[in-house]
Amino acid sequence: MVASALVRILSVGKALPDHFYDQQTLLAALKRHWGKRHFNLERLEKLHKNVLVGGRHLALPIEEYDRIERWGQANDAWIRVAQEVGEVAVRDALERAGLGVKEVGSFFFVTVTGVATPSIDARLMNRLAMPPQVKRVPIFGLGCVAGAAGIARAADYVRAFPDQIAILLSVELCSLTLQREDLSVPNLIASGLFGDGAAAVVVAGAEHPAAQREPTGRPAGPSVLASRSIFYPDSEEVMGWEITEKGFGIVLSAGVPEVARKFLRHDVDAFLADHNLQRTDIASWVCHPGGPKVLTALEESLELPEGALDVTWRSLREVGNLSSTSVLMVLEETLERQRPEPGSLGLLLAMGPGFCSELVLLQW
Repeated sequence: MVASALVRILSVGKALPDHFYDQQTLLAALKRHWGKRHFNLERLEKLHKNVLVGGRHLALPIEEYDRIERWGQANDAWIRVAQEVGEVAVRDALERAGLGVKEVGSFFFVTVTGVATPSIDARLMNRLAMPPQVKRVPIFGLGCVAGAAGIARAADYVRAFPDQIAILLSVELCSLTLQREDLSVPNLIASGLFGDGAAAVVVAGAEHPAAQREPTGRPAGPSVLASRSIFYPDSEEVMGWEITEKGFGIVLSAGVPEVARKFLRHDVDAFLADHNLQRTDIASWVCHPGGPKVLTALEESLELPEGALDVTWRSLREVGNLSSTSVLMVLEETLERQRPEPGSLGLLLAMGPGFCSELVLLQW
């Protein structure tokens, strides 16, 4: 395995909106709305059942969504709530790492569910009183892959500036993108699958003192050994948004699981081989919970042992798919409650619009 400078994930913080509803409550609300148009409600219920989600957090109280009539109103709510949950997630991550905001050198922000200029990271600079010389890197459009890609880019940054701390923040408020007049199957699936949340990751360069010490009272985070981005040509229609005056309309191909089956094993094997490794050397898998069919395809294509994705499946059931935030939630759960053996290797991975995948090799 190629030696790598010690880039350390120190902590993961998270924040979920206060408004949690079980899946039956959400389904009932959607039935009331779409039932007015004589829609096939049995089909809606079947689609919600198939995604295996038990409940989700929403950016707003459920009754407030009926009052949103324009995309501008939804985006205004996104800007407000993104700052609220983003601040909580960043403060949580820094507290877990035993660091203050004054120690942050770079601030990466990823999202695909709203737009703002100044971006959310700029607005949080003020709320958090970060140093004015912090290098901000807002990233829009990577979708579900952005949690993994954000960690990889933060690791790249601290390799270039090894005495610094980088923080990655993901905020996804998927409920504010739902198209209430769209009766397409992708939109109906999205109405049952996607939830809201935020997560932040603190990454330390090899020469920063925090990379060499244990956070007080908490387990040490893994090192980032390597990463790889993979883009699949001519696959723009697999996943993404159709952006109109109504906002973000979901593009979600039924072929996503087949893309995972077709490409992922080869890509993972090639990445690991470049570091003189095989899949059997990987003791833990931190994967984005894209949905039941995608996870099943991933388990089959990578020939994962039973239970390898238990944390990912549990995240899907408990809060749904949070787009880029989800894989960071799975990382937090792995770090805090399912920590692998010291010295063992892990692979963090996600797929998203492009279509593309991101692989991050970890050592615990």
